[in-house]
Amino acid sequence: MPDWQSGWSGLPLFVLDGYDAFLGFLLIAAAVPVLALVTNKLVAPKSRTGERDLTYESGMEPIGGAWIQFNIRYYMFALVFVIFDVETVFLYPWAVAFHRLGLLAFIEALVFIAILVVALAYAWRKGALEWS
Repeated sequence: MPDWQSGWSGLPLFVLDGYDAFLGFLLIAAAVPVLALVTNKLVAPKSRTGERDLTYESGMEPIGGAWIQFNIRYYMFALVFVIFDVETVFLYPWAVAFHRLGLLAFIEALVFIAILVVALAYAWRKGALEWS
């Protein structure tokens, strides 16, 4: 083994041969946000006066303060939506591989859907789906 491929102790630098590309991807993935932040600091304008400090509201003059209290129902409605959106993400791969998975996977999917139906009934009963 050439000398440049070994670490301080003489052991190989990469013990798992198949992970070279993963290490490169990890380094690039870590460098992209750092590079974006550094570029922003170098290129962004430095002055923060006048209209740049105003809140942007679709080209209209801002009215009132930006700190207002929202009703908790908006968050509850969004949370229920996210839960059932994640359900869809889990069911699509299952539906694609349905023929290869067999009866046990079908029963597991039915249990998963039953748990979500119970969650939907609970949210409905608590009024999380009421918009009024």
